[in-house]
Amino acid sequence: MDLVEIAPQATPPVCKIIDFGKFAYEQQKREKLQKKKQQVSVLKEIRLHPNTDTHDFDFKARHAVNFIEEGNKVKVSVIFKGRELAYTELGEALLKRFIERLDDVAKVEQEPKFEGRAMQAILAPIKGKKKK
Repeated sequence: MDLVEIAPQATPPVCKIIDFGKFAYEQQKREKLQKKKQQVSVLKEIRLHPNTDTHDFDFKARHAVNFIEEGNKVKVSVIFKGRELAYTELGEALLKRFIERLDDVAKVEQEPKFEGRAMQAILAPIKGKKKK
């Protein structure tokens, strides 16, 4: 048996007479369980172009829904190449359509903004929705 200081910040400090090996093992087990229950959120990216056709759009939207249902955030990027930069309103309309498509499973965490040659928005899962 060992004398173990349990709460050193308390006034007066709290000590117990216990088996230190067993105490250390249980504390390690508790920390491992807390780490296991921690939820890790991953940022997945979906890339589109302003001239993306409807089938490709639907395909990528389905993938985004799967990512969100798994609990991940989704970054939707519309990439502009060459002369496409002159038609940024097409990319903005596409991004808004994508956000509307995922409206029932995701909320907009970051509004669409132009950054370099890409327009981006970040969608996060809605808290109350059931995950797979």
